Amino acid sequence: MSQVPAEMGPALWGCLLLWRFLISATQAAYPGIKARVTQRALDYGVRAGMEMMEQMVKEKHISDLKGSETLEFLKIDYVNYNFSNIKINAFSFPNTSLAFVPGVGIRVLTNHGTANISTNWEVRATLFHDAGGADLFLSGVYFTGVIILTQNALGHPALKLQDCYAQVSHAHVSFVGDLSTLYNTFAEPMEKPILRNLNAMLCPIISEEAEVLNANLSSLEVLTKIDNFTLLDYSLISPPEITEHYLDLNLKGVFYPLEDLTDPLFSPEPFELPERSDSMLYIGISEHFFRSASFAHFTAGAFSVTLSTKEISNHLIQNSQVIGNVLSRIMDLYILFQPLMLRIMATEPPVVRLQPGNFSLDIPASAVLFTQPQNATEMEPIVSMDFVASTSVGLAILGQRLICSLSLNRFRLSLPESNHSDIKVLRFENILSSILHFAVLPLANTKLQQGFPLPRPYNVSLVNSDIEVFEGFVLISTDLKYEMSSRQQPSFHFHGWEDLNMIRGQRMGQPAP
Repeated sequence: MSQVPAEMGPALWGCLLLWRFLISATQAAYPGIKARVTQRALDYGVRAGMEMMEQMVKEKHISDLKGSETLEFLKIDYVNYNFSNIKINAFSFPNTSLAFVPGVGIRVLTNHGTANISTNWEVRATLFHDAGGADLFLSGVYFTGVIILTQNALGHPALKLQDCYAQVSHAHVSFVGDLSTLYNTFAEPMEKPILRNLNAMLCPIISEEAEVLNANLSSLEVLTKIDNFTLLDYSLISPPEITEHYLDLNLKGVFYPLEDLTDPLFSPEPFELPERSDSMLYIGISEHFFRSASFAHFTAGAFSVTLSTKEISNHLIQNSQVIGNVLSRIMDLYILFQPLMLRIMATEPPVVRLQPGNFSLDIPASAVLFTQPQNATEMEPIVSMDFVASTSVGLAILGQRLICSLSLNRFRLSLPESNHSDIKVLRFENILSSILHFAVLPLANTKLQQGFPLPRPYNVSLVNSDIEVFEGFVLISTDLKYEMSSRQQPSFHFHGWEDLNMIRGQRMGQPAP
């Protein structure tokens, strides 16, 4: 092989380093979780949105409408008016739709809308001053705009309203009060300035509401504490991908030990969601998600349990035959009358495998049997053996969380082949297998019952959910149900913002405050 000229060395190394950086960046761009929103979700969003708007407008404070007009029909050159205590009592938007705009966002369109509004009014002119009440009926309400979906620097979803156009075609005023008959005679000429001012206010009001929603999105939690060992990162790794038929959200979906937010050495693999549209929402959870959970819990020391013979008996109490066999065999093997302790701990992160229709977990571990001799202060090991427990993972959605449960498929000690015929080894293998099956895995499943929170909008529940296992990822197909509660307010904090800011600072290489 010919040698590279000296002057080419730095350039070559620079290219190699750049190539490695590009490869790393490409690998890091793959999500651990994909969430796909379909047109069915948008159609349901229209119905749910009407319910949400109905509650919002009842609580919405609308600013006073003030101005000055020349009332030609009354031969008055200048009059100040003020409409206050404006309340929307009823509204209807029968023709409302949401549609994806590929590569851009979601288009909102409504027309033929109507609204009934009540208000107090006051007018002041040079020669008179009067006040009263009025009902305003609006018809021909039209609105269109595009919601642009992006992400901010911290991986939160972000939105802004673009191309807003709103117009009310007709307004009819009915005055109430002692002089209502007189005022209603002149109502029609007064409707024009009301309509003009109202149309000028609509898009600013709608844009203001969009900003409030965007502020709420910016405070959504993307780092969630799962348990006493790990955090889960739900941040967006790229802006939403929008096609004609769906919207895809690419979430990081990576677990970290509480004390270390360094990305794991292994990288996520790309995966594609199947082309389906029967459900409102599809959530793809990659093998990388589960691998990072395994690695983070192992790193944090979560995979370790120590049981006394009494505790083992308590866990096995439902099977008296197993209790008698296990305890008598332990005594027969070692002829010991001192207290016994069994410590089981993973020696490596459990190996995750997702194959069509099958989710398995292989757990490399060691088991150490301890005893405490008389007059001794510390436990002494009697025997130590390595083993691998192969388990099947069952999946279910309980509440709004993904629940995993383990069942033992196969158990084997890691011993030379020549030792497998040893009767004591075989008996210990049977004992340990029983303890794993009846004591350790039930303990693990109890902890797993808290599950992993699934990404979903606030006040939206997952219903009619189904779970499938594909090559390299789990697919959750689900519909959505919106539940509006006037008493409940959004809570975007799993733990205090001070803790979260400290975690973010450590992750970005900044000193903790």
